Amino acid sequence: MERAVDVRSASLVVLNTCTVTAPADQDARAAVRRVHRENPGARIVVTGCYAQRAPEELASLPGVTQVIGNSHKHRLAEIAHPLAEGDAVATGLVQAVANFVPLDRLVSAERADVVVSDIFAHTELLAAPVFDAANERTRPNLKVQDGCDNRCSFCVIPFVRGQSRSLSPERIVTEVNTLVLAGFRELVISGINLGRWGRDLEISATARTVRFEDLIHLILNETSLEKLRISSVEPMDWSDELIALVASSPRIAKHAHVPMQSGSDAVLRRMHRKYRPWHYRDKIEKIRWAIPDAAIGADVMVGFPGESEKEFEETRRIVEELPFTYLHVFTYSPRPGTPAATMKNQVPGQIARERNRVLRELAAQKKNAFLQTHVGRDVQAITLHPDSHSSATCTTGSRALTDNFLPLILRERVDANRWIRSRVERAENGELVGSLIESGVCTDSEILA
Repeated sequence: MERAVDVRSASLVVLNTCTVTAPADQDARAAVRRVHRENPGARIVVTGCYAQRAPEELASLPGVTQVIGNSHKHRLAEIAHPLAEGDAVATGLVQAVANFVPLDRLVSAERADVVVSDIFAHTELLAAPVFDAANERTRPNLKVQDGCDNRCSFCVIPFVRGQSRSLSPERIVTEVNTLVLAGFRELVISGINLGRWGRDLEISATARTVRFEDLIHLILNETSLEKLRISSVEPMDWSDELIALVASSPRIAKHAHVPMQSGSDAVLRRMHRKYRPWHYRDKIEKIRWAIPDAAIGADVMVGFPGESEKEFEETRRIVEELPFTYLHVFTYSPRPGTPAATMKNQVPGQIARERNRVLRELAAQKKNAFLQTHVGRDVQAITLHPDSHSSATCTTGSRALTDNFLPLILRERVDANRWIRSRVERAENGELVGSLIESGVCTDSEILA
């Protein structure tokens, strides 16, 4: 089996789906149809959250040969390989979300094989080893946690991901060291509810529950990883110790993504979120005080059932007042099977979209203001591969990502996966533009200091 150069030359295409919103479901179906249209002979395997929730729906689409749910995703290569032995393979990623249909069986649909079983039967994280296809990234993603024990009223994800499960500390150290030996200098650790890592593991000899902070200490102490980037962590899991760790270690990227969803206490209660607006404000202010240059981002939802103008204004105000540097703004999408889908006073789409626009414009202003504070300063960054997401700004130079999560365009050509220092000349189109400092590439001792 070898990797295909594109979809048109592939014998097998794997689509990994999400199921958070209805538009995401639509995108997944559109991707399947597009692949089938461009390559009618390709066998299409669909996996991920949408596959776990509604496998028969996906199996009915033209060209789909197999649907493999999250329950069997860790065995995808083993299950799908007989279909493509000796053939070229192309992989794709589609973000999609869907309703929950409980399945406790393996079924065979009329048009495709469906391999899905009860996701809640999994009590440990069965993750495939991390590898980087064709060395295309400088920042591989290591999933150390899956599932979620929270039951937010709008969210279908716990029902397609199962209960919270943690990758063992020993396995994590092994994976990190393997990636370091492969030449990677930066690593992102992620999870569905990352801050809950370790809560399901056995009590240690000291009779203390294993915590997320213990994992960070472990990676710093037991590996030579140069830079650790932490993905989204819920506000209640940003402990004082975690904030201090990120602030004090040069080996941890200065970046905090802290989901908020709403700045209204009443809306947070209807969402079944476990914190209040004042708790959230306190966490963000602590992070900014401890890490003045940190990129701080949040997920914010508009149009949740019953969201009044007053409640939306509470969200807009807290976004305006807190030191966010970027936002992911989502319009509420009812997910059948979730409590919020049956709530009264669903917000009209036009109003929800207008609220989305207001927050996106506010977020853009805050991001630009943060970018402008870097003009004239020296920044540390890691260079990215040429085929990384790019803009028209980068035509002859190189792309990089700063320690605090800002895209940087370099005037000079630099090999990928190199730590560099750059002097920022200007900010434009949501990116920094700069040139290499005379001293050139950072040394390992500078990174590990």
